[in-house]
Amino acid sequence: MTDFTSRPGAVSGDAGILHYGNPLGEQRRLADGDAIVDRTDRRVLSVTGPDRLTWLDSIASQALAALEPGRGTELLILDPNGRVEHAASVVDDGETTWLIVDEGDAPGLGAWLRRMVFRSRVEVRDEPDVAIIAFLGDGPARRAVEDVAPDAFVWADPWAAVTPGGWQYAAVDPHPGAGFAWREAIVAQPARDALAAGKTPVAGLLAAEALRIAAWRPRWANEVDERSLPHEVDWLRSAVHLSKGCYRGQETVAKVHNLGHPPRRLVLLHLDGSDSVLPDPGAPVLSGDDTVGAITSSALHYEEGPIALAIITRRVPDDAPLAVRADEVLIAAGQEVIVPADAGATASVPRLPRLNRRAPAR
Repeated sequence: MTDFTSRPGAVSGDAGILHYGNPLGEQRRLADGDAIVDRTDRRVLSVTGPDRLTWLDSIASQALAALEPGRGTELLILDPNGRVEHAASVVDDGETTWLIVDEGDAPGLGAWLRRMVFRSRVEVRDEPDVAIIAFLGDGPARRAVEDVAPDAFVWADPWAAVTPGGWQYAAVDPHPGAGFAWREAIVAQPARDALAAGKTPVAGLLAAEALRIAAWRPRWANEVDERSLPHEVDWLRSAVHLSKGCYRGQETVAKVHNLGHPPRRLVLLHLDGSDSVLPDPGAPVLSGDDTVGAITSSALHYEEGPIALAIITRRVPDDAPLAVRADEVLIAAGQEVIVPADAGATASVPRLPRLNRRAPAR
C-alpha cells in the first residue's frame, strides 16, 4: 500500500496533505488540469433501492426524482426554519446514488437520512472503502484517473452555471465560477494507491481551497453555521430548485427569495498582504470600529494574492472599506460583492391603496 504522504515534500495537516512544498505552483498545475488532489477531507455515503431518487427529492432542496445517471448536482438539507443543516454533492449511476460529503458533516447526514427512511425502499450506507480524487477539467489529470480506475464514477460540480430551477444573486458576467470545472472521482482504495505511487502531478488541499475561494464557491465545512440560509452564500445557484415540490424549509426559502432579503451576505475580500498574515476562519471583519462579520475561508491565491470569503451583515454598504483582525494585526480588505444587499424580494407584489376608516355616522 502506497499513500500520498510518500510523495516528495508532502506536508500534512488535520484534514490531509496541505501541500507538497510548492502551494502556488500546485495551484497552477491544478488549474491547468494537470494535477490531482487526494480529498481526505471528504467522505462518501451511498443510497440504494428503487425509491432512492424520489425519496431524496422529497426531503432535500434539489429536484432529484428524474436525475439522469452521470449528471452532477448537489442538495441541501434544511431545518424547518430554512437554515442549512447538511450539504452533499450528488451523482447517480443508475443503481446507486452517491453522496460526497465534507468529513465533519458525514456522520450527522448519514444518521439523519437513516431516520427519514420510514417505509421507503432505500438503504443508506457509509462507504469507508472508497476514496475521492479531485481534479479540474477533462485534461491529463482526468485521463490519469481513468487509466487506473476506468469504472470510477465522477461528480461534476454544477457550480459553473446556474442549474435548472436555480437563481443567481451575484450581479456579474462572467461569474468567477464559470471556469470552475471541478471534478471528484469516487475510486476504490487500490486505485488511490496506484495514483499515489504514480507520476501524475499532485496538489494539496490548500491549492484546492484557493481555487474554490476564487470561484466564490461555498462549502459546508466553511461557510455554514447554525444561522446559515442558502440565499446568504448564493447557494440557490446550484443547490436549490425553486419550483419543485414541498420539502422541509421550503417556505422560508420561498419567502426570503420572493418577499424578503437574507440578513447576511457573502463577500470576497482582497486582503492587504503587507504583513504576510492570512486570517483564520472566524477572524472578525470590521467596518470602522464595528464587527460586521467573520472570515469563513482564506487562501494565498497564485494570481490574486491573499483572498478570503466572509459572511457579513446585510447593512454594510457595498463600497464600505473593511478590515480583518488577525493575530493582533489589522488587515485592510477590499470588498467584492457576491450576494448584494438587495438580494431577494424578486416577486412583484403590488401595493394596495390604504383605505381610510369611514367616519362615524352622526
